[in-house]
Amino acid sequence: MIHPLPRYVLPDTAAVGRDGRLTVGGVDLLDLAEEHGTPVFVYDEAHLRARCREAVASFGDGVAYGSKAFLCLAMARLVHEEGMRVDVATGGELHVALAAGVPPERLVLHGNNKSLDELRRAHQLGVRVVVDSFDELARLERLHEEDGQPTKVMVRVTPGVEAHTHEYVMTGQTDSKFGLGVASGDAARAVEHAQIHPALDLVGVHAHIGSQIFLLRSFEKAVEILAGFVEPLDVEELCLGGGLGVPYVEGEEAPSITEWAAVLHAACAGAGITARVTVEPGRAIAAAAGLTLYRVGTIKDIPGVRTYVSVDGGMSDNPRPVLYGSGYETFLPRATLAERPRTVTVVGKHCESGDIVVRDAHVPADLAVGDVLCTPVTGAYGHSMASNYNKVPRPPVVFVAGGEARVVVRRETFDDLLRLDA
Repeated sequence: MIHPLPRYVLPDTAAVGRDGRLTVGGVDLLDLAEEHGTPVFVYDEAHLRARCREAVASFGDGVAYGSKAFLCLAMARLVHEEGMRVDVATGGELHVALAAGVPPERLVLHGNNKSLDELRRAHQLGVRVVVDSFDELARLERLHEEDGQPTKVMVRVTPGVEAHTHEYVMTGQTDSKFGLGVASGDAARAVEHAQIHPALDLVGVHAHIGSQIFLLRSFEKAVEILAGFVEPLDVEELCLGGGLGVPYVEGEEAPSITEWAAVLHAACAGAGITARVTVEPGRAIAAAAGLTLYRVGTIKDIPGVRTYVSVDGGMSDNPRPVLYGSGYETFLPRATLAERPRTVTVVGKHCESGDIVVRDAHVPADLAVGDVLCTPVTGAYGHSMASNYNKVPRPPVVFVAGGEARVVVRRETFDDLLRLDA
């Protein structure tokens, strides 16, 4: 089979010249690879801004960017400029967002095991906290004893919905490390406590059912379950989290942010929910805006078995295939629309047989050592989950827009690998 590259996996500003070469943001990707080396994460800045604007237009001022998908100073500044709040899940993400100039009142702190120090910083700065356990309620009460100031909180609840997605990224089911169960009564007890204790200023309820969800019916089910719980509380906000899926490979389809919003608003209105509805998209903002460029180093053909194509990155810059069996498309930016009749397995350079980038990759017949190979839709959970396994320096992040490329995260060096050693 030929397997032409699906256009929808490329960033918004992607364009193919008459010579077949791909540009994004007006920047030729082969030229970018020569200048900045490989591997390299490339982000279409216009695409990022367009998705942020779509989210704000669809949900209003309360919508937050789920920064665990992709966070650096430049990204935090960008989403803030576009009117989004920023959802952070650790003290480190909080630190980056603050360093980028995001005001504390525009931040939301998540996490199932926030330390006292993380909560103290959020409390002192006026950051909203999504409470995930009774232990956290006790910690916030302790902080109130120190200065008499209440903390704005939302209570995270688990509605008991098993979203149609990978089990590792399901979070709304009853058996979850996240939140307080509606069915068990823990959610009700936590909310009642937050309503009466002077340490806590309850501003809303939060529920997140999982990630990479294509079926909007899963979100409707969550709303149906939450309606009877939320409406009597008279809270100002119901946050339905993130989780909207994006297409990674040929044949996948996903709703747009606008379509997602229409379904959520209709479901909440139909269920009688009057609280303001907000969400926290991350993947839906960042994933398709990014792509990764690699250089092919070896091609090893095992007759009758498979052909291995080794690139200069791998599980250290994209662990999703190892963690979830995630699939990706591959193509050559020198021949973007070329037929891809050859099936190979693209692997990384790490000392693991499981270091697979794309198991059944479709590539042009003339793929050769030295080619720049691209995997699109790597803007979410690539850079943010990258590691130094095998002491491989992490790739740089480059934003492209208006014909210009700017490095927003520099490539790590070998000396960087020694900086923390005592």
